[in-house]
Amino acid sequence: MTTTVADRRTLPWWPDLLLLAGLAALTVALVQGHLLTLDQRVADWALTHQPAVPYWTARVLNYLGQGGQVLTPIALILTGLLVYRTRSVRAALPFVAAYVVTYLTIGPMKIYFDRAAPRYDGPFKVEMFNPVASGTDSRSFPSGHMGNALVWYTVLAILAAALLRRTLTRWEWFALRVLPVVILFVTTVYTGFHWFTDSVAGLLLGVVLARLLIRLPWDRIPLPDLRGWERPAFS
Repeated sequence: MTTTVADRRTLPWWPDLLLLAGLAALTVALVQGHLLTLDQRVADWALTHQPAVPYWTARVLNYLGQGGQVLTPIALILTGLLVYRTRSVRAALPFVAAYVVTYLTIGPMKIYFDRAAPRYDGPFKVEMFNPVASGTDSRSFPSGHMGNALVWYTVLAILAAALLRRTLTRWEWFALRVLPVVILFVTTVYTGFHWFTDSVAGLLLGVVLARLLIRLPWDRIPLPDLRGWERPAFS
């Protein structure tokens, strides 16, 4: 059985509302000081159980969520191939949309909530609105690895289906959109790059953003007259 992107544009909205409600509830709980002990205990266990082989294996696998170094270049290459094949600017829309939705959500949240990562050496590191940490040390919530991965692997799936000129099977969707996210969740927490609840928050937000991208009718989005370059690319 196959699953098409077009079929998924009819996804119901109620799961998205539940996911956003879960994200809001989790955020409020953390701001009020709840779940901090859970985060600290998970991080303490992870940071004290890191033999060389498991740790470096996790570090390598964690690159599956590196946006600038891995996901963006791959998505850019696939986008370029699709633009070349279809001679349509629409082929670039998923790539552009991924940047827009992550830039407007994950980035501002990281800056606003100002939470340090587990590996931060300063005080108040588990708390939201850390008064001491600054810069990249205070951008742990929500996990960008999780949120960005869910968005970018969805884009890769959309582009792959268009390049292959066929629908992706359930196993192919699983390999592109589920397996990397599971690996990232485990490795991001285990390596101490993010607190457990950071990754949960990134997961909740990322699923909502990914579902939004799936719903967008790429070939029907109004575009100005681009002398033929606005032709369909995903039909």
